[in-house]
Amino acid sequence: MITQQSIPVRASLVAPATQRIIYVVLSLMYLAGVIGLQVEVLQPFFRPLIPLNLLSSLGLLLLFHTDWNRSFLLYCLTAFLVGFFVEVAGVHTGLIFGSYQYGPALGWKLWEVPLVIGNNWLMLTYACGSVCDRLPAPAWTKAIVGAALMVGLDILIEPVAIHLDFWSWNTPAIPLQNYVAWYVVSALLLLLFYRLPFIKTNKLAPLLLLLQFFFFGLSTLFIFW
Repeated sequence: MITQQSIPVRASLVAPATQRIIYVVLSLMYLAGVIGLQVEVLQPFFRPLIPLNLLSSLGLLLLFHTDWNRSFLLYCLTAFLVGFFVEVAGVHTGLIFGSYQYGPALGWKLWEVPLVIGNNWLMLTYACGSVCDRLPAPAWTKAIVGAALMVGLDILIEPVAIHLDFWSWNTPAIPLQNYVAWYVVSALLLLLFYRLPFIKTNKLAPLLLLLQFFFFGLSTLFIFW
């Protein structure tokens, strides 16, 4: 077991007034994204902002974290690296998620995978883990529920990602193994999340997760309308 050793940097809560401002700003960011990425004339202005949105979302989420110890830093590093390298393996082998490749929309790539993908795995597993931590259940149950939440979000993400050229599939339909792999990777990361000793409560996590479902759910409706 890794012992908690507090890191004195950024260990305090965000002031309540600042919290309210962040709630409003983050909500407006996602609302603007839905409009800007679906209205054709606005897309050239909003597409380059996609990686910035993902980075700023994670940055704000971490700003609300209150327990900066070695265990939490280990989780952040592990989630980022596992998320990134499982995608690298997936792109180059087709054996994990299926046969696919990334487009240019998510920004800079390393080994054909956008760097923000690791960011996204960290952000989503942390947000789902924090939200599910409120359940009166053992850690393994929370991990199972959190992984199901991740897959539910991915179902909404897929049509939007394809439409906006985040990535594309080399098969006529999205393979079932994609969702199975998402579930397995998510569950393993969430088990680590609950195993490591750090405070899981994050006041921004529920709103951020809700905005993710809002953005991809509403965008999916626009695509198929």
